[in-house]
Amino acid sequence: MLSIKKYAAIDIGSNAVRLLISNIIEEKGQSVRFKKNSLVRVPIRLGADVFIKQKISKVNTERLIDTMKAFQLLMKSHNVVKYKACATSAMRESKNGEKIVDLILKKSGIQIDVINGEEEAAIIAATDLQKFVDKNKTYLYVDVGGGSTEFTVIYKGEQAASRSFKIGTVRLLNDTVKKSTWNELEEWIVANTKQYDKVSVIGSGGNINKIFKLSGKTTDKPLTYFYLTSFYNILQSYTYEERITELELNQDRADVIIPATRIYLSAMKWSRAKNIYVPKIGLADGIIKSIYYETVSSNTQ
Repeated sequence: MLSIKKYAAIDIGSNAVRLLISNIIEEKGQSVRFKKNSLVRVPIRLGADVFIKQKISKVNTERLIDTMKAFQLLMKSHNVVKYKACATSAMRESKNGEKIVDLILKKSGIQIDVINGEEEAAIIAATDLQKFVDKNKTYLYVDVGGGSTEFTVIYKGEQAASRSFKIGTVRLLNDTVKKSTWNELEEWIVANTKQYDKVSVIGSGGNINKIFKLSGKTTDKPLTYFYLTSFYNILQSYTYEERITELELNQDRADVIIPATRIYLSAMKWSRAKNIYVPKIGLADGIIKSIYYETVSSNTQ
């Protein structure tokens, strides 16, 4: 007996908004399978408003409402039965965030949950991350977003420490990250990894996924610290326009990829990691799994 249902995850980030639709395949005698069906990404960049002016502009509010209306129609067309919409740091820190969440519910019917960094890290932990973790090794998992970055130390397959820092690509672009925040991050990474002989970094986020794709490596092979440093230097040597034309990056990726790489390199340096693995997982993947296993509340279409 085969059963296929569709679930959806909406990730309202500081740089972009995403809709992931996945097939949930259940077959008697087999483990459930999660197969990505469709992914739509809209670069609204809410963080550019919030991290400078503390509120989401009227223009971006309208764009977000239009996007949610479109997502609602796409979910209806796909016959999605359950969904969850999560908003992260930009919406969380916006003075008019609560008002916008209410407006979106009224205009599109989509209910949005504004989650904190710890909830975000917990949802991401529900992904296929364990498939990529060797229980004999120690990892520092780094999920870079536009407004914040989540760090998790994994020892013998278990979470040993976890923390969210307000260091993200959009914040760095807008020069709103204090030196003291960087110092606090360094201290936290050093304190939570120094007791381990060898640490590898696991990176997630659109920027490291793009870098990994450009490297041409297979999923089970890591990027080295040397490779990432060399790539970082190349990125800095190109103009914004050259990063679009030469590296074929999207406009909204061509600027944030530099601060993102800086975050990954810093994490590797402070944890003494020589390699970074890129399994291509993120918040949206975690939301889908969390809906299925009922570790989060969900909504029905």
